[in-house]
Amino acid sequence: MAKLTIEDLDLAGKRVLMRVDFNVPLKGGKITDDGRIKAALPSIEYVLKQGGKLILMSHLGRPDGKVVPELSMSPVAERLSNLLGEKVTKMQDCIGENVRNTVKRMKRGDIIVLENLRFHPEEEANDPEFAKQLAALGEVFVSDAFGTVHRAHASTAGVGKYLPSAAGFLIKKELEFLGKVLDNPARPLAAILGGAKVSDKIPVITNLLKLADIMLIGGAMSYTFLKTQGKAVGASKVEDGQLEKAREILSLAASRKVDFCLPVDHVVANDMKEDAATQVVTDIPAGKKGLDIGPATVELYRRKLAGAKTIVWNGPMGVFEMKPFEAGTRAIAETLADSKALTVVGGGDSAAATEKYGLSSKMSHVSTGGGASLEFLEGKELPGIAALTDK
Repeated sequence: MAKLTIEDLDLAGKRVLMRVDFNVPLKGGKITDDGRIKAALPSIEYVLKQGGKLILMSHLGRPDGKVVPELSMSPVAERLSNLLGEKVTKMQDCIGENVRNTVKRMKRGDIIVLENLRFHPEEEANDPEFAKQLAALGEVFVSDAFGTVHRAHASTAGVGKYLPSAAGFLIKKELEFLGKVLDNPARPLAAILGGAKVSDKIPVITNLLKLADIMLIGGAMSYTFLKTQGKAVGASKVEDGQLEKAREILSLAASRKVDFCLPVDHVVANDMKEDAATQVVTDIPAGKKGLDIGPATVELYRRKLAGAKTIVWNGPMGVFEMKPFEAGTRAIAETLADSKALTVVGGGDSAAATEKYGLSSKMSHVSTGGGASLEFLEGKELPGIAALTDK
């Protein structure tokens, strides 16, 4: 990796400002899933072991630049304290005199959690003055919030201008595994792409068509491709404004000799409901909506993936949140779990699906950032990575 990592820094006795992703789901002021806090523990524990003084910063929810008491970092600080078995001091703000004075008094092994960064509009605006005030709290900066590195915010991209900056273990792992897909992957490389909209996935499809040997398409976006081929798609979701683009992608895939596969059968229903009456069809009749890939498509896709050495998956095959339409996504997750290939799941809904079926531990890597992993696979430069110090 061309950027400094946490292990390249001398942390002993230093004030370590760390950007983490503690944007956890809350219900009635209680954390319902602490996975993101646990994901940051390796970097946190490493700093403490090296004798650093740790200042943690994160956003939580979307307060839109205003103080929203329900989105305070207090429950997060409390959960972190329980997980570490250490005292964690939670600040009332993320900048200001009180924060500066508390930081000055820190001893080795102390941990401070700053208040929600997004209580200040300057955070999302990447305001240089705000970034400078945050940077003044630390002597080194560690970025370990992969879910936010595609955003040019003060705490992700701004702070790096003022401090020696390195990737934490979580980001290091993300770049390592996502990098294995883009840089000289073991072949054949199979890309599985799903989700609702072709328009959301055009850049990633286009970039992966340069690299992939096999591309398997699922989810609602497949109906836009099928419509361009003159197939019957009934009342399925189609982006008519993207039909021309879909044609271009099909011809690009053909010219690059990529084995580009679309669903050959579909699970359809009148409506997207938990108790929907479903049927499996090859041509979708008028009035019916395609809501999952069918069993013949599952078998086809399994055969295509059988010989793959690298598999990257981004986007579900259907409306997996509802029982009648989850079989396709579940089958893909199980196929990856059983595969001998390097399997990389690109965050977002695909990560939620592997988690739902208890298969996350069977994947080589499940990304913690949906938007960030997507932009990385699109070949874009991520502002929060670009801001880190080069080796």
